[in-house]
This record gives sequence, C-alpha cells and structure tokens, in this order.
Amino acid sequence: MSARYNALLHDVRIVVTTVLHSPDRFVRLIRLGPRGLASMARFLIRVVPRASRALEAIRERAAAIPALQLREQALASIDGKAFHVQGGCILATFLPARDAARYVRIVASLETIYDYLDNLCDRLPGVSQTAFATLHGGLLDALDDRRTPESYYRDGPAGDDGGYLASLVADVRRELALVPHYAAVREALAQIADYYVQLQTLKHGDAAAREDVCSAWYAEHAEAFPGLYWWEFAAACGSSLPVFALIYLALQPRIDARAIEATVAAYFPNVSAVHILLDYFIDQAEDREHRELNFVACYPSSAVAVERVGRLVRATSERLRALAHGEWHEFVLRAMCLFYLTHPKVYEQRLDRESAAVLAAL
Repeated sequence: MSARYNALLHDVRIVVTTVLHSPDRFVRLIRLGPRGLASMARFLIRVVPRASRALEAIRERAAAIPALQLREQALASIDGKAFHVQGGCILATFLPARDAARYVRIVASLETIYDYLDNLCDRLPGVSQTAFATLHGGLLDALDDRRTPESYYRDGPAGDDGGYLASLVADVRRELALVPHYAAVREALAQIADYYVQLQTLKHGDAAAREDVCSAWYAEHAEAFPGLYWWEFAAACGSSLPVFALIYLALQPRIDARAIEATVAAYFPNVSAVHILLDYFIDQAEDREHRELNFVACYPSSAVAVERVGRLVRATSERLRALAHGEWHEFVLRAMCLFYLTHPKVYEQRLDRESAAVLAAL
C-alpha cells in the first residue's frame, strides 16, 4: 500500500476512534439516521484526511519559526487543536471535489490563525490588550482584501515568527480571491471577524473588570441581538463557524442577498453561541483550576444553563432547517452537539444528566 493510503487510514482510524469512543456516542450517532450516517462517513473518509494533510503542511512552517516562545505556541495550537480544523471543515462534506479542496485549504489556514492568536493571548505572559488587537489584525486582513497588511507584532510579543502569521494570512487571501462570490460575503465576513477581535481584546483584560466590560459591550448590541445574556452574546462572538458558513455559501453556484442574510442570521448568534457554550461546558473544571472566565459558569445555576442552552439548540435547529439544503447545516449542529456532549470531559465532571438534557433538545 502507498504511503498516502496508509496516512489516510491512520487519519480515519483516529477520527473513528474519537467518534465512537463510548457506547453513548455510538448510540446517538446511530440516531442520526441513514442520511446522517452517510454524511458522517463522507466527512470521515473524504474531508478529515484532507484537512489533516493541510494542517501537517502548516505545521512544517510552524516548526521553522525562529523565536522559541512563538514556535512553541504555534505548534501547541496545532497539536492540541487539530480537531478545530477537522471539525471546521465539515461543510466540505457537501461540496464538489474541487470546491471541497479549496474550502479545506481556506479553513485550515484560517482556523490556524484563530488558534495561534488565541494561544498567544491565553498563554504568553505580559502581552498587552493593545497587542491583542494588533495581533488580530491578521485575522481581519485574511478575510478582507481591502485592508493593507501591517506588522502584527509591533505591540508584542517580542520575537521573529519567520513570516509565519503573514504567510497564513496570504494563504487565505489567495484562496478567497478564487472563491466565486467572495465579494458578496466580504462585508459580513469582516463584521463577524471584528466581533471576534473585540471579544478577544475585552475578555483578556483586567480580571476584576472584564465581566462588567463585556456586559457593557453587549448593551451596545442588545437592540440588534435581543434576548441574550451578555455571556451568550460573547460566546457567539467567539466562534469561527459563521465565517466558515459564509465561505461555504460563497462557493455555491448562485447566491443572493437573501441567502447571505439568512446564513448570517442562522449562524450568528445561533450556531456560534451553541458552539462556544458547549466548548465552555466541557471546560468548566479546567477553567476553575486556571481561574479563567467561563461563560457557562456565568449562568445563575446549572439548571438555568441547561434550559438556556437547550433553548438555543432548538432555535438554532429551526433556523438551519430554513436554509437552502438545511439538512446539511443541521447535520453540522448535530455532529457538533454529539462531539461535545459525549466528550470524555462530560463523564469526568459527572455532567451526564446535563449533557443528556441538552442533547434531548435536538
């Protein structure tokens, strides 16, 4: 067998082991039904290996970063968060081969930007809020070709990344230029990315003030996004999935303003809030240990958290079904909930009952 075939088998074996690691996850996977199972198989066989190869090529660049602390964080963001890229590519399951390949290349580079910058903000001491905003200029530059790229490290942290971040930005811009309807979704991409950059800047501020600051920030946007707690809005701003959904839309043969508006409304704040709240749900113990802000811990009680997240899941499912090929988008939601709510961390923290209640909302 060829080396490439062996690599494909290795990638699929890892993902299948992850997906089927527990009887509960297996049972709930079966409940996806024949169409859902067929989509899962296509995702595992066609998309995951391609995403893994794209990420491995990026890792080779990360390993060549001259500055030790930047190299360590770049490699950690890849080695510890590969599933972000694999999961972020899930909509490639429903694209023709050529478009799927382009989509995976975009998502791999773009999600790596998200994860690398998140590591620089979370794990490096002494990085200022000003630097957080400047660093994330790379994300804005990647998604908006009207911007002129600048020096992303001018406010810190110190060190030479050997052009690593700039190369990822250039990768995304080059591929987006070949996406048929990129110009039509560019404004929405820039707006959603800007929300993300603002969140990263605010939530990494002074621990004593950041909740009040984030609450005041939501108050500025409550009219546009009513009915949320401030931490639900913040969670929505922390997801890359609305960006990926818009890029997927831009690869379709024909789109219009109505389709763009509907996709944004379904994914932001709906899908994005569910995504990040589930991520925080399984990280509660870890965040308590490190005294980090956890949005699920902001709810008045566990019961309220389960009720609110379940309500968001139901509302999100309804919005996704209203989209063109809504069953494909709902597959993304179901796969995401399945991954997070049957994760080993759920059982380690004895969150089984809460997890089952949220899954029942599907």
